[in-house]
Amino acid sequence: MDNTKDPRLAVLIDADNIPHRLINGILEEIAKYGVPTFKRIYADWTKPHVSGWKSILLDHAITPVQQYSYTTGKNSSDSALIIDAMDILYTGRVDGFCVVSSDSDFTRLAVRLREAGMKVYGMGEQKTPSAFRAACDKFIYIEILEKEENEQKQIKISPQRKKEKVISKADKNLVSLVTSSINDITDENGWAFLGDLGSLLMKKRPDFDPRNYGYAKLLPLIKSLNKFEIDERESGRKNVKLVYIKVK
Repeated sequence: MDNTKDPRLAVLIDADNIPHRLINGILEEIAKYGVPTFKRIYADWTKPHVSGWKSILLDHAITPVQQYSYTTGKNSSDSALIIDAMDILYTGRVDGFCVVSSDSDFTRLAVRLREAGMKVYGMGEQKTPSAFRAACDKFIYIEILEKEENEQKQIKISPQRKKEKVISKADKNLVSLVTSSINDITDENGWAFLGDLGSLLMKKRPDFDPRNYGYAKLLPLIKSLNKFEIDERESGRKNVKLVYIKVK
């Protein structure tokens, strides 16, 4: 992969279990990780429950893929998405995939894509089975995207309202995760670089995201736990500091 360019991503959306109202937030989130070169969405478009998607596909240049439901209770669009993902993989034209779904049926697909050296980003609801979340390099909850979109629509949000809108609570499990991760990468003086800590946390828990706890960035979340020392060091560049974390 050419590191001088943004990674090219194939965005594959399962329309059956992702709400169309979140498409702007989904695409904005994906833009943080690369440039979508394929954008496809899968459904039986004869069904009324996906009608909301039809009016917005053209605006976002997303290609709809029709897959008829041949049997009752079986989601045939899953198979179409998986087949397309493997076809795209073998073209060699992307550096990663973003699978937007809450369906555990894509667990093996995510594993296979990573085996082929692809970065795999997952997006889905908090109810997404842990197996699919763990199979991705990073997994983002769409509830967070919905929260951010609602906040942008409001002129003013009280601190109490923001605090209520969290997916996970900062508890002893989070403290244990951060503590063990710091110990894994600490230098001889007990300090760990914040950037390395963030990377390790995401490797250990692909669904880890400070936004799940109500914080936009990792540093404010770490500070809120009151269990760690913070050292902000000069980097030699204006307005840029290197942040290190240590267990108290």
